[in-house]
This record gives sequence, structure tokens and C-alpha cells, in this order.
Amino acid sequence: MKLATLTIIASLTTSAAVAAGSGDHSHGHDEGGHMEMMASGMPGMMKDVSRIIDVVMRETDDGDMIFDPDAFEIAQGETIRFNVTNKGELEHEFVIDTIEGNAKHKELMAEMEMEHDDPNSVRLDPGMSDEVIWTFANNGTFEFACLIPGHYESGMHGPIEVAQAVTERTYTKGVVKKIKADAGKVTIIHEELTELDMPAMTMVFRAEDDIISQLSEGQEIEFLADRVKGKLTVSAIK
Repeated sequence: MKLATLTIIASLTTSAAVAAGSGDHSHGHDEGGHMEMMASGMPGMMKDVSRIIDVVMRETDDGDMIFDPDAFEIAQGETIRFNVTNKGELEHEFVIDTIEGNAKHKELMAEMEMEHDDPNSVRLDPGMSDEVIWTFANNGTFEFACLIPGHYESGMHGPIEVAQAVTERTYTKGVVKKIKADAGKVTIIHEELTELDMPAMTMVFRAEDDIISQLSEGQEIEFLADRVKGKLTVSAIK
């Protein structure tokens, strides 16, 4: 009798666990509740917020469902605080992901009732507000969307264009020692090439004709160097 009772309890416990998980749409969390890096970026910290964007979700008189604004332009590395407000009469959500990722989640939500529980999303009843803080670590085209069945098809999605970060480069000081214009080579006595992790020395560099034409022996220059097809090459001077 005791064994039968334990078997029934175990069966009920297992069934309850399955039922509790059937409507959950959380993913990518570790044991501490944090979300792993996604293609679209990662959860951001309030102290790192560089810009605040207000987002409104609503329906139109024509029956469309929209976000306002309907597109975002963001710089790689920015941490954005999205203040999201549902001014419609229906429940809506705001989800950040790749276009492919949103498409997969939309298919899952069409098959069963699911609700997101991730830092890249927020789901709101009419009249409610919340926020998503997101760091866009990668450049590319991503998407924000409402994946509640029928809402995406009614217009609730838009692009997030993340522009590649432009890194300011370090010019190196040097003196032109010798020029071989016909060979496309220039010898430079230069300081440390920090970008290439090379000490100060005298080296021969390749250079295009337009750069060589600006050089003369004994000239003090500042220049950028890159490895082009395995050869050290002067890519810019000033």
C-alpha cells in the first residue's frame, strides 16, 4: 500500500512539472537566471545606458497593429533602454531577436499558448508599461516584433539596423629612408607599430603609387600599416 501511494505521488509530481513548463517561453538562461549572448546582443545594465527610446504598441482604426517608431538605427556597442507602453486595447509584446529567431518563435507560439520570459522581451496588457535594456554587441540587421498569433501579420514588426563600430586607428611616426617607386616599396625608420604589435625598427613596406608619389627620402611622416596578402603595407599617411 505504501509503495502504491509513493508511485501515485511521483506520477502527479511529474505531470505537474510538465504542465508548468508547457506554457513557458523562457530560453537561454543559465543557473543564475542570466541570458546567454545572442546574435542580437545581450541584456544591458542601467549604468551603461547610452540612450532611451520610447516605444508605443497599439492598434489603428484600420485594424492594423503597429509599433511607434517602426524602425531603429543603433550603433554597435550601444546600450539602449526601451521604454515600452501598450496604448492599444489588446495585449501586445516587444521582442528583440534576429529575423530568423523571431520567425521560429512565432511558429511555436502559433502551435501552443506561450509567453516570453526573457530579458530581450516584455509582454504588456493594455495601458501597462515596462522596459527592456539591451546591449547591441554585434552589427547587422535585427528585428523587434510582437509574436502573439496574428499580430506580426498585422504589422507588428520592424528592423533594427546596428551600424558597425568605427575604431579610431593609431598613426605611427616615422622617417622615410629609401624609396623604390618601380617596385612599390618604401623603407621607413619607424616608432613602435602598436596595432601590429611590432617594436620600433627600420622596415621595408609595400605601398600603392598614390602613396609613394607623396613621399620623399628624409621626410617625416605619420602612417598606418596593414598586412595585405601577408605583406606589410602603408595604407595611409598624414
